[in-house]
Amino acid sequence: MIYKRGKVYWYKFVYNGETIRESTRQGNDRVAREMEAAHKTSLAKGEVGLREKKTIPSLGAFCQKRFAPWAESTTSLKTWRDFYRVGLLAIQAYSPLANLRLDAITTERVAAFASHRQAQGMKVATVNASLRILRRVLHVAIEWGELEKMPKIKLLPGETHRDRVITPDEEARYLAAAPPLLADVATVFCDTGLRPEECYRLVWDSITWANGRNGTLMVTHGKTKAARRVLPMTPRVRHILETRWQAAGMPEDGWAWPAPTKSGHVEPSGVKKQHRKALALSKVRPFVLYSLRHTFLTRLGQSGCDVWTLARIAGHNSIGISARYVHPNEDAVLTAMARLGGHNFGHSAGNAVSANPGTLLLSPAIREG
Repeated sequence: MIYKRGKVYWYKFVYNGETIRESTRQGNDRVAREMEAAHKTSLAKGEVGLREKKTIPSLGAFCQKRFAPWAESTTSLKTWRDFYRVGLLAIQAYSPLANLRLDAITTERVAAFASHRQAQGMKVATVNASLRILRRVLHVAIEWGELEKMPKIKLLPGETHRDRVITPDEEARYLAAAPPLLADVATVFCDTGLRPEECYRLVWDSITWANGRNGTLMVTHGKTKAARRVLPMTPRVRHILETRWQAAGMPEDGWAWPAPTKSGHVEPSGVKKQHRKALALSKVRPFVLYSLRHTFLTRLGQSGCDVWTLARIAGHNSIGISARYVHPNEDAVLTAMARLGGHNFGHSAGNAVSANPGTLLLSPAIREG
């Protein structure tokens, strides 16, 4: 029999009372069946003996020798540095887990790792980040044929999520309590839906004052290919950026948010302290700055924006991500049908959709049926 684990097929059969189980390292079921048949034939003809079982590496060795080089070469520098590298270091530092073979990792062992991280004083979000990395490592091990199945990895409850929606009242109170730099950055998040790193890396030559009603800004760096996009500025964003541009001497290039950091522009660590103080002063229920992007996209979805446009504005690589923000009600569906018009189906407008949106008229043949 063949079965799929991750993206590759495995085969399993019994020969002379011994179970043979191997990965084909193939994603095509037909090829996998052919490989299984070839192995059975070779055993029957005596051309090969029972193969020695493959040595399964330890988690630490797999992370260091295979997963880490792959992750570093296939992801952005920021993703590697802030996500994968940190998580892998945490896994490898806990020897009771790192020294285990991949197939010896159990849900109980994973729970012990999570408890150890909490005992170190790590926040729930930090512990869950390590667990997500562990889950990704094991998924890749399955895809590469090093592991047949993995334990269930449960994230800890109580994590502060980024998908909280800020109310207009909370937004006003927060911006009033925030210092100038934070207030400007937060307003841009609220009005454009930029990811924090996209906002911090804005440069003056990517901003055009003459385009559209209030000008446009171009995102040139992001976590996905779809991140590169041009967005119109709202009056608030135009005022903030134009004021900063004029104060800087109207430069042709350079960072829009310069700061005395290694990168030369504002970094997340530079506004965290200001953010905490603004939350305390405004008495707004705690949220992370990324929640302002989620708030913008939620408001955009509620305004009637279709999922394709929202994905373009958000810089999402898949409309599946954008779909959670778009929830059309019944009136929106009926209005969309009314706008479509029967002529698109080869019917006259008179027998397809009435002039009254929401009243769908069926043709005589359909009514009789």
